Amino acid sequence: MKLKEIADLFMVKEIEGNMDVEITGLQMDSRKVEKGNLFICVPAIKGFLEDRHHYAKDAIRNGAVALLVERDVDINVPKIFVKDARHAMAVIASNFYNHPSHEIKLIGITGTNGKTTTSYIIEKIFTDYGLKTGLMGNNGIQINGIMYPTDINTQEPPILQRNLRKMREYNTEYCVMEVTSQGLDMKRVMGCNFRTAIFTNLTQDHIDYHGTMEQYRNTKGLLFSRLGNTFKSKDEKYAVLNADDPSFEHFRKLSAVEVITYGINNEADVSAKNITMTSQGIRFLLITFKGEIEIHLQLVGGFNVYNALAGITAALIEGIPLENIRSSLSLLTSISGRMEIVDEGQDYLVLVDYAHTPDALENVLKSIKEFTKGKVITVFGCGGDRDKGKRPIMGEIASRYSNNVFVTSDNPRSEDLIKIMNDIEKGMKKSNSLQYELLADREEAIYKAIKEATSNDVVIIAGKGHETYQKFKDKTIHFDDKEIARKAISEKQY
Repeated sequence: MKLKEIADLFMVKEIEGNMDVEITGLQMDSRKVEKGNLFICVPAIKGFLEDRHHYAKDAIRNGAVALLVERDVDINVPKIFVKDARHAMAVIASNFYNHPSHEIKLIGITGTNGKTTTSYIIEKIFTDYGLKTGLMGNNGIQINGIMYPTDINTQEPPILQRNLRKMREYNTEYCVMEVTSQGLDMKRVMGCNFRTAIFTNLTQDHIDYHGTMEQYRNTKGLLFSRLGNTFKSKDEKYAVLNADDPSFEHFRKLSAVEVITYGINNEADVSAKNITMTSQGIRFLLITFKGEIEIHLQLVGGFNVYNALAGITAALIEGIPLENIRSSLSLLTSISGRMEIVDEGQDYLVLVDYAHTPDALENVLKSIKEFTKGKVITVFGCGGDRDKGKRPIMGEIASRYSNNVFVTSDNPRSEDLIKIMNDIEKGMKKSNSLQYELLADREEAIYKAIKEATSNDVVIIAGKGHETYQKFKDKTIHFDDKEIARKAISEKQY
C-alpha cells in the first residue's frame, strides 16, 4: 500500500515528503519495526503508555520508512500529520488489511467479569455445531485451532486487524472477541464490524484508568452505541444484555439494534429457573424464545449461569438448536484459570480463579460457600499500580466468606508489596471465626493454605488464574498458581 493511499484516507491532514513510498506494515512499537513499515506515533496515556513520538528515531533506524504523527519530530522522512493518531491508526489498520471484520461474523463481549468464560462457552457451542471459530482475549489468540499468546487482552489495531485477516485466510466464520474498557477508550476496536455485542456485568474495576464508575460505564457503552443505526436486512446486528445488571437500561438506550436479554431475576428473553448448584456442577431449566430445555454444566459457581445464558443467547441468534447447545454445555469441563480444579486425588477441593475485582471475588466465594461442607481457605492479593480503592473492599469480602485468608502478592509491579497487603488488611473484618495472615511470598501462601486444608475443605487461589508470571518493579518471573498448587498437594500427600 502506498503512503499516498494512506494519506488519502483522511480529509484533514498535512503531508511532508515523498508520498509514493511503499508501506509493508504498520507498527507502534519501535522495537518490532520491520523494513518498510509505517511507524505510528500515538500520544502518551499517563501510567499506561509512553509517547511514541519519542521513539520515532529508533523506528527509522530499525527500518521504518515513514511516520504518522500528531506533532513534528526532527527527522527527514515522509510524514503524515493528523489530529488524532489513535483514531487514524484504527482507520489505517482496517484499510491496510482490507476490512476483514466485514468478511467474518464478529461477536464482542464486554463487562467487568465473565468475558473469557463466555467467549469459551460460545466457541465450544459453535465449534461443536460445525462452525469455524477464532478467539481473541485474555488467554490468547486462537487461529485455526492453535492458541497464540498475547500480552494484552484487546489488541492494538494493527495486530488485531492482521489477526482477523489471518483468521479469514483459514476460512474462519466467527471470531469471538473480549472487548475491554481500555480497548474501547483507546479506540483499538474502531473499524471492527461487530455483528453481536454482549454485556456481562458492570462492577468496580479500572477506576485508576477511568476515574469514576460513571466514566467506566460510559466507555463500556461505546461497544453498543457503535453497532450502527441501520436496519439493512443483510447486515443484522444484535445487542445481548444482562437484564439483571443495574446498567442494563443505560446500555439498552444506547443500542439502535435489536436488544435480546438474558437473566435470572428480571424478565428476560433467555432465562434460567430451578437452579441447583453443587461442587460437581450446575443444573437449571433453560427458558428461551426458542423453547425450553434442561441444562447441565460441569462448571461451578452461580455466576457461570449468567455466562452460560450469554453464550446460549449468542448461539440462538445464529440458529443453533437447543439440543446442540445442551450437548455442548454438558461436555465443557473447565476453562483455564476460571474456577479451574487442581486435582491430585486429595480429599479437599483446590480451585484456581482469575477473580481480581471485588464482584468477581464475592461471586466466587459466595458460590463456594453454598456447596462446601468444610472450611473456605482463600489465597489472594491485589495488583500494584492499579485501582487502590478496591483493595480494602476485597479484604472485607474475603474475610466475610472465608474461614482462613492468606493475603499475599499478585503482580506488585512498581508498588511496595507490604503497602498493598496493608491496604487489603484495612478492610478485613476481624472475628473469632476468621484466621488470616499476610505473606509476601505467594508460593509460601499457597503451600500454607494447602497445608491447612482437611477433608471437605475448599482452597481458592484467586487473582491470577491463567497467568504464568509475576510482575515486580525490576523483573518478571515465571509463576503458575496451578503448578505451585500441584506441588504443594503432592508434597503434602507423600
